[in-house]
Amino acid sequence: MTTLSLILHEARALLRLTGPLLLAQLAQTAMGFVDTVMAGRYSAVDLAAVAVGFSIFIPVYVFLLGLLSAVTPLVAQAHGRGDGKAVRRAIRLGMGIGLVAGLLLMPLLWWTDPFMVWMGVSPEVIPITGRYLFAISWGLPLGGIFFALKGGGDGLALPRLSMFAGFFGLGVNIVANYVLIYGKLGLPALGGAGCGWATSFSILAMLGFMALLLGRSRIDGTARLFALHPDQAATTSVAAFLRLGMPIGLALFIECSIFTIIALFIAKFGAQVVAAHQIALNFASQVYMLPYSLSTALTVRVGFTIGRKRIRRLRRIAGTGLGMALIGAVLTCGGILLFSPQIAALYTADPAVRQLAVVLLGYAALFQLPDAMQVNAGGILRGCKDTRVPLLLMLCAYWGIGLPLGYGLGLERLGNLEPGPQGFWVGLICALVVAALLLGGRVRIMLRRLERQAGQGVRADRP
Repeated sequence: MTTLSLILHEARALLRLTGPLLLAQLAQTAMGFVDTVMAGRYSAVDLAAVAVGFSIFIPVYVFLLGLLSAVTPLVAQAHGRGDGKAVRRAIRLGMGIGLVAGLLLMPLLWWTDPFMVWMGVSPEVIPITGRYLFAISWGLPLGGIFFALKGGGDGLALPRLSMFAGFFGLGVNIVANYVLIYGKLGLPALGGAGCGWATSFSILAMLGFMALLLGRSRIDGTARLFALHPDQAATTSVAAFLRLGMPIGLALFIECSIFTIIALFIAKFGAQVVAAHQIALNFASQVYMLPYSLSTALTVRVGFTIGRKRIRRLRRIAGTGLGMALIGAVLTCGGILLFSPQIAALYTADPAVRQLAVVLLGYAALFQLPDAMQVNAGGILRGCKDTRVPLLLMLCAYWGIGLPLGYGLGLERLGNLEPGPQGFWVGLICALVVAALLLGGRVRIMLRRLERQAGQGVRADRP
């Protein structure tokens, strides 16, 4: 086969994985979109409360997601080796760790009022935010189990299972939001707090549906996932699982926590600025699902290829994936720039909020290019089980460069820029550029290392 034919073959393989993964991620992140829109229709204060609460919740939730992301490369490599017992052990171990970690993380969301006061969040927003966080915290242990099942399905190259579960959860979320926010079916109107309960109910629905689908897949390693007896060698595998998953969780926490800190700094500017920032950030989060889904596909593809010991194919997989990420980022950047007024109008009818949101969406458009490259470089490294060095690189980019620069531009008039959210977005873009460069360099190092280790013992490179 020609080089072009091989590249097209890899592109098709990645797209077959990315499509269902993208739909699954969009279904889940659409819950945040639904929360934002429906809370905004209830009141501007409830919208601001949900925005602040979600900004506090999401780093914790994403840390849990990252921790359980270890399931995907473990299952992918075991599936590549044809080891069904290892597949089952990885999923079950992830479920146990996810449940315990979720329970331990719940109290972090219960005692946030002093933190919000210290950060200068508007007093009218804090009580609603507290009720929202208490409600949504119950979704953490459920989410831990769901992420383990999802990671197992994705690692087995069955992303359609999480896609079906995601859309089922989205349907539950819409109905629950309508009932709980506005007080239907005889229930009291909970406002922004209703979004939190709706999200927890939705995670429970996704967990049940995903368990049903995975249990019926009949793939080696998916039977008896909920059996009560412990798996052989599961205890000794906990440390290895945490060594792989903890850096992923911390890296995602570092990436998301900077958005939380920025949202809390921006809260000083009032409810309208918070609402505009939330609109731009929420839409950027929806678009982010495209490169993130591709990165998960790369993790699966790279892990499976390593399991099959076809190391020479890795460089082509990585190059094809990063090229696809760049093309997608250019398209989304152009789309946001072109349709930013219409996007803002979807979220709010307030002219002042809409005007500022259009400006911030321009920054979100530029955000797309480096973000797509860094997240997909990270996906390649996860497939190689390389997670600790990328954690340090992310820490340097986000907390060493992005946040200090954003704070200086957004609050301290660095470069004579007027205080406001724009400076923080500039800092984020700079952090992503640095992260993309550092992680891209790490990918090159890892590919060379794997090729040296393989030596002459690799299988012939064939599609």
